[in-house]
Amino acid sequence: MDKAAFNFNKWNTIIGWFTFGIALLTYTLTVEPTMSFWDCGEYIATAAKLEVGHPPGAPLYQMIGAFFAMFASDNTQIALMVNMMSVFSSAFTILFLFWSSSIVLKKIVSRFSDLSQKGEKTEQTNKSNDIVILGSSFVGALAYTFSDSFWFNAVEAEVYAMASLLIALLFWLGLRWEQDMDKPRGNKWLLIISLVVGLSFGVHFMALLTIPAIGF
Repeated sequence: MDKAAFNFNKWNTIIGWFTFGIALLTYTLTVEPTMSFWDCGEYIATAAKLEVGHPPGAPLYQMIGAFFAMFASDNTQIALMVNMMSVFSSAFTILFLFWSSSIVLKKIVSRFSDLSQKGEKTEQTNKSNDIVILGSSFVGALAYTFSDSFWFNAVEAEVYAMASLLIALLFWLGLRWEQDMDKPRGNKWLLIISLVVGLSFGVHFMALLTIPAIGF
């Protein structure tokens, strides 16, 4: 059982980063070279110059955008570099989506398999279940990667890509907290959740929607 669990964790990590790579490559190849004709131009300008955007503002987004803008070779590449911030944010969203899906599916499948399977079939059954869990998480993450709404925001300078990252990160942190809740240092996850919730105010308030889910 320990060996099977170790193998699941290893492949969970490998496939998760592989999914991240697919999303990163896809969004990098399709990223906006300049800007879209709505709030994106404002976000690019305020990020590059660290100015004040429209209320309620997005200070964390603009500070990170200024960091990405530093990598522009000249002024004509600033918009592209700020757009790349959304590319990386969206790719990491897919990564945490995959890991969250595998955690939830692992919990659901293990409950049913423990009730019905015993003896020599257990190891083979667990291996089959692990393959199904990883495959389902992989397909689900890629389906979200290529969905129209998410892909649209993943390649332009808007706050929704980074807000999606914070939502995915908070939900994954909530699942990890649930796993370690009864351990002596299990509440460390709750402290990280509180920190990320505070940081989310500097991007978009919709990240707060994960708090009821974490509570449940």
